Amino acid sequence: MKNQDILLDIKNLCVAFHVQKGVAKVINNLDLQVKTNETLGIVGESGCGKSMTALAILGMVPVPPGTIAAGNIVYRGEDLVRASNHRLRQIRGNDITMIFQEPMTSLNPVYTVGEQIAETLRYHQKMARKPAMQRAVSMLEGVSIPSPDRVARQFPHELSGGMRQRVVIAMALACAPDLLIADEPTTALDVTIQAQIFDLLKKVQQERETAIMFITHDMGAIANMAHRVAVMYAGYKVEEGQVREVLDQPLHPYTKGLLACVPHMDLETDEPPEQLQDIPGIVPSPISLGGRCAFAPRCPMAMAICAEKEPPFYPITETHGAACWLLDSEKSTRHPSN
Repeated sequence: MKNQDILLDIKNLCVAFHVQKGVAKVINNLDLQVKTNETLGIVGESGCGKSMTALAILGMVPVPPGTIAAGNIVYRGEDLVRASNHRLRQIRGNDITMIFQEPMTSLNPVYTVGEQIAETLRYHQKMARKPAMQRAVSMLEGVSIPSPDRVARQFPHELSGGMRQRVVIAMALACAPDLLIADEPTTALDVTIQAQIFDLLKKVQQERETAIMFITHDMGAIANMAHRVAVMYAGYKVEEGQVREVLDQPLHPYTKGLLACVPHMDLETDEPPEQLQDIPGIVPSPISLGGRCAFAPRCPMAMAICAEKEPPFYPITETHGAACWLLDSEKSTRHPSN
């Protein structure tokens, strides 16, 4: 990957929470890169560290009890881990913006949606009230909201879930950010509205060349939206590659398990569909991690070494790799399955 293509470069990121029972490491040695004008998908189960990665980028890890224990988050050559709160406020909402899972939690119920979009423009772009409101209406129109003048005067509770999510997207795009973080933006929406939101995000990227970090637990959404994908488990990146590489030739047992959970429809056969599989066990506590592969207790292909040492990340091709001892031929030969 050429350096001039990299918009955001995360190196060795570790986020920990100091709790009563000890130190919970919720992100471990995470390396990620986002290029300009691409969509990077981040996929994994609830609690795997997807949303916490987004909060770390924005400087929103709750301190205390949370802390960025190690690593760098470099945006256009500037390390956000070492940036001041004032500088983070300048970047957040202007250069890097976020769409949260539930729009009602990101919209103020006592202000009209037009006022809330205009407030972002007035703070970051130093626009006067009237032109900011005009831009707010234009942004609502840009996300395919009908009658944007009327909607701008409405309150969040007067809008449907799909309309509220469009408002949140309009607000996130108001200042023309370089990077848009979409944290499961369609979780509470029905399938038809989900497809509309996906199409809207693709349209925005084509028109504005905005990079998107798309966070989800849905492999189908990843196939639809992303160019590259990183699979996370228990705070670790366990696999990364081009979308087609990961979907067609998964390397990590966890990725294979996720794909086996996705239903498939084959309209060309009368055979009954294959039974869906599940991944046995539960995600381990972040306090108990360390010194072994986090997925080993749930892995059907676990070897002795998996319980003894954390696997390194093996690059199999220039764009595709995974953190699994099975990819080390010497280790997989020497350590038979338990």
